[in-house]
Amino acid sequence: MGSEPAEIENAMTLGEMLGMAGYRTLWSGKHHGTQNPVTLGFDRYYGLRDGASNHFNPGLQRPGEGKPAQKRDNRAWIKEGQLHQPYTPEFADFYTTDYFTDYALEWLEEFKNEDKPFFLYLAYTAPHDPLMAWPEHITKYEGKYMEGYEAVRRERLQRQKAMGLVDDELQLPEPQHTNWEDLSEAEKEKEDLKMVVYAAMIDRMDQNVGRLIQKLKDLGELKNTLILFASDNGASAEVVDLEGSGAIGTMTRWTSLGADWANVSNTPLRFFKNYSHEGGIRTPLIAFWPAGIEEKGRISNTPLHFIDFMPTFVELAGFTYPHEDQKPLIPMQGESFLPILKGGQVERGKPIYWQWAKGKAVREGDWKLVSWNGSYII
Repeated sequence: MGSEPAEIENAMTLGEMLGMAGYRTLWSGKHHGTQNPVTLGFDRYYGLRDGASNHFNPGLQRPGEGKPAQKRDNRAWIKEGQLHQPYTPEFADFYTTDYFTDYALEWLEEFKNEDKPFFLYLAYTAPHDPLMAWPEHITKYEGKYMEGYEAVRRERLQRQKAMGLVDDELQLPEPQHTNWEDLSEAEKEKEDLKMVVYAAMIDRMDQNVGRLIQKLKDLGELKNTLILFASDNGASAEVVDLEGSGAIGTMTRWTSLGADWANVSNTPLRFFKNYSHEGGIRTPLIAFWPAGIEEKGRISNTPLHFIDFMPTFVELAGFTYPHEDQKPLIPMQGESFLPILKGGQVERGKPIYWQWAKGKAVREGDWKLVSWNGSYII
């Protein structure tokens, strides 16, 4: 399937390209599209084809359990190539982050003796709301955020400076959160719990990344496997009002992080998901590749875009991207960032520009022009 033409006209997907280059192509997790990834060049796919869903049960109420809180109970999932709408997991131990990893590990085991490289796209939905986590992880963080928004924000900035992620002279912009002392004790406890569950979700994701790394070690593949870890946007200030019943963090209650903690999570940047300010778009790209990265621990401030993944993987795979006269394709966008991994630099030949919802921007070098809802903002 990896070399079959994609459904999207005039374009080539990563799955199609890497399949043609001889890779086993695997995808577990969120898609948020309308196509079945096995028609887009991927040999295996399991996950949420749709948008956000309940992490413990994205489908119908199961016997003996409460009603799962969700926007819609007919979110589209694909399992073993088949569409399920709704998708009601059979087992009570279901949790999106865990099951996405389970399938990825099963495939790595299934294809471990193949004489071909693999490409695995593992797209976790966590920590996207609803805020839901296993109780043992929630307990681990209880009360850790009762010091309030600004105290946590300033503490995070100091850690970032100590790690060399930001300049020592950097000052925090004006806060975009509520004054913690204006909240009642009950409100503080609720806000603490929201951030506690958020942290617990990230903790569980970290553990599952650890499971994947251990599997690669066991297979003897870790040294020569390039792992790229990134998020698709900054923290979200969006609030979905579907709280339902039960405590924050449980299957029966939908809770969003909200703007106050999103401002803290985006430290030291301004604004949130959907905006083209740095708080909406700037996320870390962590690269791990023992056999390939020249200067381990290096921090590069070169701005990259997701369009840069295709040319990077084309170069890594030794693939020749078809010219327009060979196939009616949209010309490949972006720049390969393989030179950065090898200790060098990337010079962009033209500005980066993008638009999403009401936000849009263009960036060239260290200059960026940002627009929100038709108005330009400095």
